[in-house]
Amino acid sequence: MASSCLESSAVPTNSVGVVTPQSIQFDKSIKLAGGGELASFKLMYETYGELNADRSNAVLICHALSGHHHAAGYHDLADRRTIGWWDNCIGPGKPIDTNLFYVIALNNLGGCHGSTGPTSNRPDDGEPFGSDFPQVTVSDWVKSQALLADALDIRRFAAVIGGSLGGMQALQWAIDYPGRVRNALLIACAPNLSAQNIAFNEIARQAILTDRNFHQGKYLDASSNPADGLGTARMLGHVTYLSAEGMNEKFGGDFENPNAEAAHDVVGEVTSYLQYNGQKFANMFDANTYLLMTHALDSFDPARVYDGNLVAALRQITARLLVVSFSTDWRFAPERSREIVDAAIAADCDVSYVDIESISGHDSFLLEIPRYHRILKAYMKEISDKLNS
Repeated sequence: MASSCLESSAVPTNSVGVVTPQSIQFDKSIKLAGGGELASFKLMYETYGELNADRSNAVLICHALSGHHHAAGYHDLADRRTIGWWDNCIGPGKPIDTNLFYVIALNNLGGCHGSTGPTSNRPDDGEPFGSDFPQVTVSDWVKSQALLADALDIRRFAAVIGGSLGGMQALQWAIDYPGRVRNALLIACAPNLSAQNIAFNEIARQAILTDRNFHQGKYLDASSNPADGLGTARMLGHVTYLSAEGMNEKFGGDFENPNAEAAHDVVGEVTSYLQYNGQKFANMFDANTYLLMTHALDSFDPARVYDGNLVAALRQITARLLVVSFSTDWRFAPERSREIVDAAIAADCDVSYVDIESISGHDSFLLEIPRYHRILKAYMKEISDKLNS
């Protein structure tokens, strides 16, 4: 539950305030789609807002590749760097309004922000799982999220929401648990990955795998970190999350640094920006987790178990769908969202679709774009009104 230990005047009026992460331990095994199994596991999560009397106003936030459970508010109000990754969208009066909804955000199984993952210790010998952690899939994440919902006594979500890989989880939720999802908001995502997307992920993985400090995934045992490879993987990913227009606007004056003394020196704004973000990411994320998450992303294809028929897969859905794309997103382009929409229409789903004009590429789903936020807010308000009618 969101709470503040500071003077109320110190908390921004549209913020959930200072939040404390929670954890839940599941002391029963979970079988994974790839054949692996965990004897027990832990999930980290945060909640914002109040659960109503009939427990019908719960909303689940699914995170993208490098996301985590801290989606809104602050861990330390004196340090604004602790702000949640989707704080512009979650809070009192915001599109996902915590005056109306009880919002749950979690760190996925296999993550590196507190949930059981490669950095966790194996129960048998107390050593880190590292590269021995079993591969997970989007359906495994949804399965573990359903167990979290069970533990919180939430039988049906008012909405499951996510952008990018989070949107794919929301789609999987609507397929796998149709009776437990009233609405699914699928933002900047796709029904599966293109060959080009898989190729980008493989290049990023190779940067990690060939780092001299990777040690075949046992770098924690060696008190090491493949930071160069992980930073390079992040830089590559970051470029694909931006658009040409957005990069030109942000870095149009990328002039050579007159103080550069060698060819490998930083020579301008864009290189400095990428190197800074790559190094920052390498210091806060785990390389084995990055490998695991990208493999889960590559393997996502809910139509596979329906003989490749996306329409057949979407016929399982009873939830209302909102599909959102962004005009300059070339990582998950609008036509990929329209594949979902067209299949949903053919499957007789209740689906709405909007393409948002933005110069910010794939990262647009994280930004406070006025039309995007107005649409989300109106859609969520309609959901709340229906719950209370």
